[in-house]
Amino acid sequence: MSLLPPAVDRLAEELGRLPGIGPKTAQRLAFHAVRMPADRSRRLEAAVAAVRDEVGTCPECFFIAAPGELCAICRAPGRDPRVLCVVTDPSDVLAIERAGEYRGRYHVLGGTLSPIDGVGPEALHLHELVQRIPAQAVREVILATDSDVEGEATASYVIELLAPLSLELTRLAHGLPVGGELAYADERTVARAFSGRLPV
Repeated sequence: MSLLPPAVDRLAEELGRLPGIGPKTAQRLAFHAVRMPADRSRRLEAAVAAVRDEVGTCPECFFIAAPGELCAICRAPGRDPRVLCVVTDPSDVLAIERAGEYRGRYHVLGGTLSPIDGVGPEALHLHELVQRIPAQAVREVILATDSDVEGEATASYVIELLAPLSLELTRLAHGLPVGGELAYADERTVARAFSGRLPV
């Protein structure tokens, strides 16, 4: 039997479903919400609703954008559309942008291959990647998936998929730690990985 009101338990349970939030952190956040002034609570509620209702994915690269609109990177005139950096998630785009080394565009796969979890090639934006290459006269594809098992498997699959096309395929140099995630790498590590990328 819980000592807490059901509303607090429900909030802690929902917060615990967020990535990186364990049960203790979820409970601490729920307690913080109990003490939060009503106006801040309403602002938080409105912000969560706005993310749900007003945010979609870019129809070209699948980064975060307003529904039905191109993202800020795809709209930016100074970006080179002939160079595509293939990443797993939108958070990877932000990590690369913080490093300030890359001036091309992106393609967000929306996950990694993971047969154990039932994630196959059809669940990722691979078909769209293959279509973009001739449509935008892409000359280089940079693979920037994580260096864990799923990231490496996904990179290998993309390499095989794009091998028949006449383009330069490169992989980020592993200044990134093995088993590490791109979204949590510091700017200098990401910059070093970009400057030392290798052909595949």
